[in-house]
Amino acid sequence: MKTHWTFVCPLERLQPERGAAALIGSIQIALIRTYDGVIFAVDNRDPFAGAQVMSRGIVGSRGDAPTITSPLHKQVYDLRTGECLDVPGITLPTYPVRCTDGLVEVAVS
Repeated sequence: MKTHWTFVCPLERLQPERGAAALIGSIQIALIRTYDGVIFAVDNRDPFAGAQVMSRGIVGSRGDAPTITSPLHKQVYDLRTGECLDVPGITLPTYPVRCTDGLVEVAVS
């Protein structure tokens, strides 16, 4: 199956350590750019509250894991895997993301 990439925004629109929300079809995603330039795409929906708020989360790290913390209930998620580091078995969906010629694209199935 071929991956379908959707243009989301120019890289310069993503500020380091801040989230940005985007709508791809019916899916809301949160784009996160870390200080080292890595871009992550996760679901914008908080798994506990059900609110579309993850793009407003706190970006940081736990050990070597880049993380985002829910702004509502403060659960911490690994941006690489979506795994909740506070509550086993809970995950935040993640999406492939790439930057080509300064343009950020995300693949959502």
